[in-house]
Amino acid sequence: MPSRSTALTMDRRSFPDLFARALLTAVRPRRRLETTRLWEVDAWRGIAVCMMLVYHFVWDLEDIGGYSIDASAGFWSYWQMATAGLFTLLVGVSLALSYQRGSTTLPGVSAAARTVARGAAIFVWGMVVSLVTYLVFGPERFVRFGILHLIGVAIILAYPLVRHRWLSLALGVATIGLGAFLDTLYLNIRWLLWLLPTAGTGVDHQPLLPMLGPVLIGVFIGRSLFPEGNRRFRVPDWAGRRPVKVLRYLGQSSLLIYLLHQPVLVGLFLLLGVGDWPLGAAADTS
Repeated sequence: MPSRSTALTMDRRSFPDLFARALLTAVRPRRRLETTRLWEVDAWRGIAVCMMLVYHFVWDLEDIGGYSIDASAGFWSYWQMATAGLFTLLVGVSLALSYQRGSTTLPGVSAAARTVARGAAIFVWGMVVSLVTYLVFGPERFVRFGILHLIGVAIILAYPLVRHRWLSLALGVATIGLGAFLDTLYLNIRWLLWLLPTAGTGVDHQPLLPMLGPVLIGVFIGRSLFPEGNRRFRVPDWAGRRPVKVLRYLGQSSLLIYLLHQPVLVGLFLLLGVGDWPLGAAADTS
């Protein structure tokens, strides 16, 4: 594999231009499936999208509709953790694939610059989610450091480790273990909520400890199962099957779906008369 500089150097494009491109590309609607990608990775991401839609539907039934479901405990808490874990694991796999393939439509742009721009763009979309949820739900229940903040930062932090798969695995396991231990301490350090499990942090709290761990393990999986960006194993060619094509499309459009699905769900709930405005009023008075 040809060597690639990790310096943030660009011969033909400034970083602001690259960042703006990444910001828009991340949410661009897909007119057709990209066929150069590994179908199984996109399909798994599509499964994660479906899991997310199910969980947020259940959450909204409780939070907006006032149904007694307890979406933050028991079975549904494990469902939510599995969903976030699968998303972040696939972030690492995709990061490894992108690094190994070294593909880019922007000649003269270093792989590191492209990766940092992508991570920064996703983080900014996370900040948009923070702003919108603050305006809608208020200062106690908005998304302070959610899945998009996590993914954006994790992409940047994990990139230097992409070349070191075993180190990525070791650090990933250690990160999960440390995060699980810290979670038992019931910390309340607000200024470190981006790093640590912290009490009273609103909704969709995804701190780097432990959630950076699945990303690093995903890097290990991507390097191990897809050396040089190609499969080291055979799989049935299901890419053209309709259910798989649907999953692939969902997987390739995951960020756009994430940004739009809750407004759509909330709108449907209110249109059907399920719940009240302001949001959560039914749940708060039940």
